[in-house]
Amino acid sequence: MTESKQPTTSGARISVPHPYLALMGLYLGGFTGMYSETALNIALPQLSGAFAVDIALTQWLVVGYMLVIGIAMPFSSLLTRWFSARRITIFALGAFLVGSLLSGSAPSFWMALVGRAVQGLGTGLVLPLMFAMALEVFEPQKIGTAMGVNALVIMSASAVGPTLAGVLIAAFSWRAVFFSFALILVVAIVFAAAFCPCPYTLSKPRVDALSVIASILGFGGVVLGFGMSSLTGWGSIPVIASLVVGVVSLVMYCRRQLSLKDPVINLRVFKHRGFAVGTLCVTLNFGLTLVVMYLLPQFYQSALLVSVALTGVIMLPGGIVNAFVSVVAGRIYDRIGARVPALIGFGLSIAGCILLLQTTPETPVAYVVACHIVMMVGIPLAMSPSQTHALSSLPPELSTDGSALLNAMQQVFAAICTALATYLLSVGEGVYYAGGGQQAASAFTAGSHVGFVFALVLAVAAFVIATRFKARGHEAASNEKLAASEA
Repeated sequence: MTESKQPTTSGARISVPHPYLALMGLYLGGFTGMYSETALNIALPQLSGAFAVDIALTQWLVVGYMLVIGIAMPFSSLLTRWFSARRITIFALGAFLVGSLLSGSAPSFWMALVGRAVQGLGTGLVLPLMFAMALEVFEPQKIGTAMGVNALVIMSASAVGPTLAGVLIAAFSWRAVFFSFALILVVAIVFAAAFCPCPYTLSKPRVDALSVIASILGFGGVVLGFGMSSLTGWGSIPVIASLVVGVVSLVMYCRRQLSLKDPVINLRVFKHRGFAVGTLCVTLNFGLTLVVMYLLPQFYQSALLVSVALTGVIMLPGGIVNAFVSVVAGRIYDRIGARVPALIGFGLSIAGCILLLQTTPETPVAYVVACHIVMMVGIPLAMSPSQTHALSSLPPELSTDGSALLNAMQQVFAAICTALATYLLSVGEGVYYAGGGQQAASAFTAGSHVGFVFALVLAVAAFVIATRFKARGHEAASNEKLAASEA
């Protein structure tokens, strides 16, 4: 399949007959990646019992998955200069398929964890490529809508993941969740093989070995350190060592990228103000999403004493609202830009967190469902415009670097937030019990409130940063001035 490298009359960077069909393999892969990231939250108690391991160790099926994603994502831009986008996509989807089958048939926890790591490799390559390719095949005036579809894929999968997992676990077992990933991925591979375009020039630059090592140690060390904190505590030697190695390696990695002619990932994308502001908002918003989607399913089951099957069902309204708002938010961006929808979205997220802090074990389920819906309006309303604003602020030659960096920061921060949410949940429960409480539901509510406070802090920080969004015309002028100064 050969695509024209010349812009079409409508302005797309490459010409493909059906842009949405061209990205269908990536859409399905991205959906499965995010579905698998949130689906396990509802299955953690079942997995803990099935493998006879502590729930904190079982959490590594989530954190370990995000660890590999965070390591893989920074290399996606470099890989597009060495291999065709179609080949990378098929490889990533194939790896995800193999990992899903490994986890689904695993006789032990450790085999399931290996499978999750392989799945993370696939997701780490698919997600940034999905966003970068959208910039290639859609016209500039439709980029907001296209990014809205991308956000729909990500956010709807995050929202409906617990619902689908709950139904599958109730009807079959936790293994069915992993096998459901495999079914979607088979279809994705067929679409990718038939329609995925190959828009990038294969320049095959020299690969800097020190950058590769620093990237793995940096991104991996930070996520590993936060992930181990729920098992060994913040003062343990493994946690401290991982965090120190991670932070030092990231500093070295950044300094080296800025000095190389052909960096693994071009950090100069942060010179573009729109990209920097948009990326910070997206990162905080994604962390907020993962914290809420981690706490809510467990809150339903452990505080409100709702069954796992019913938990999946009552998570569905929020997922439906999320899907609708994700598409609408992209169209809103095409009309008025990012500032207004982002501020409204983060404002609603703040309100949702405050409402969740009012819950008790006696709170009606309908109230919590309403809180979830408020969050699922606010989060996608801010997400899609922020993503589009960030990536549209970059010149074409930096789009793959920007996409890789934006997605890598999301996943690393999400892993950190999930680990912190786990820690804060246990701290809140421990304080309640220390105070003489006897009921497990009340203790879990207290722990959840500490986690919801963390989510509130993320939402407030994102709202403050979103005030820095410029109007579309001002941002374009700023980018043109930066391009002229660099030339």
